[in-house]
Amino acid sequence: MHYRKRPVMIEAIRFDGTNYEEVKSFIGQSTLCSNLSVVIPTLEGNMVAQKGDYIIKSVHGEFYPCKPDIFTETYEEVEYLNILDTL
Repeated sequence: MHYRKRPVMIEAIRFDGTNYEEVKSFIGQSTLCSNLSVVIPTLEGNMVAQKGDYIIKSVHGEFYPCKPDIFTETYEEVEYLNILDTL
């Protein structure tokens, strides 16, 4: 059998070593951080996102780090219009 991943919309932020406040706001809590890494609490325990990694919020609201090469192979940026703004 073959399977295909269902299309799903996620939110993500890229940790650049200087945007800790933005990351903290994104994950909704304070955590350990340096200019090289940030600790991300996950369901499996704490994981470390390195500078350049993406932090993904899944459809169920969990956060986890993702390496940039895997992120670009798996996700593409979505642009959409807010229809309510045009009414």
